[in-house]
Amino acid sequence: MIIVDDRKLKVLAAVVDEYIRTGEPVGSKAVSKLEHIKVSAATVRNDMALLEQLGYLEQPHTSAGRIPTYQGYRLYIDELMTLPELPIEERLRLDELLGDENTPEDLLIQNAAAALTELTQCAAVATNSAPRFSVISKVEVIPTGKRLYVILLITSNGSIKNKACRLEFDLSHEQLDFFTHYIDENLSGISVDELSEEMLDKMITAVSAYMVSLSPLVKGICELSEDLKQQQLTVSGSEKLLSCDELDKMEVVRFIQHKNELTDLLEDSFSGIQVKFGAGGSFAIGNSSMIVSKYRKKGREAGSLGIIGPMRVDYKKIIPYIEYLTHKITALMSEDDDTIIESDDPEFPDS
Repeated sequence: MIIVDDRKLKVLAAVVDEYIRTGEPVGSKAVSKLEHIKVSAATVRNDMALLEQLGYLEQPHTSAGRIPTYQGYRLYIDELMTLPELPIEERLRLDELLGDENTPEDLLIQNAAAALTELTQCAAVATNSAPRFSVISKVEVIPTGKRLYVILLITSNGSIKNKACRLEFDLSHEQLDFFTHYIDENLSGISVDELSEEMLDKMITAVSAYMVSLSPLVKGICELSEDLKQQQLTVSGSEKLLSCDELDKMEVVRFIQHKNELTDLLEDSFSGIQVKFGAGGSFAIGNSSMIVSKYRKKGREAGSLGIIGPMRVDYKKIIPYIEYLTHKITALMSEDDDTIIESDDPEFPDS
């Protein structure tokens, strides 16, 4: 049985760090010259051979140096990596890019994804189930053509959904006023998450008793509310994946075409940072990694935020950005909630 002692773990960490930095296979001589290794190149070479035997390193070409396998990256991330503290200047920069407590929630997530793409040069992935926890603030029905009406459903977090409905005949002002007043009276202030099928069926029955031709409008509202209950997935900066030489372009294209398949993966319950590798079959792009973290609203999971890039991303640089952004989004979405992290947290000040 081969024992992976502290020295071998240091060698593995050094290989991963050097490979992330250079993108070139790492040789024993280069590792032995590092100040914290303090052993000969021959000793390092033996350690690297053992790490290869254990599946943590591989040799892409004969006589070349070693590169990490995804098992090597996993051990590095889970046990060997030490994350630096995010400098105050970077926190202030992220605060400015993100927004404040008056920024609509959808825009907060959009801004965070754009910031991650800019800072990491990777694609950003975000899910947002926050609209389901908001309340309906307004429903409007707007005539747009002959027997054609558009329903606008607006929630307290700034989400706007619309749907076109064609009726059997044009509505009079009196009929439109009745419907608008009825919907406002029964839906205004109701949580999207509380909109049950039974409640909406009762509304359809009540409206149909006044005028059966109005029922398509209620059904349209039902469909919009179901859309709001679904987790929304966005991938921004996909061009970063296409321009990355380390990723197969056809796999990237297939991923972009079927990106919604990520939703179930991101809905898996976990806390803190999660790193998944394409090589492990988690998603469609080989030699890639996905780093994501959950954010919360008033104590409830509200979505995920992270990046997708090559496996050789700078984890030490990227993870603190994702941690800070998800913490900040949680704080902004839950500012009136007692469960948010206090502002005297030394790592994540509520600035």
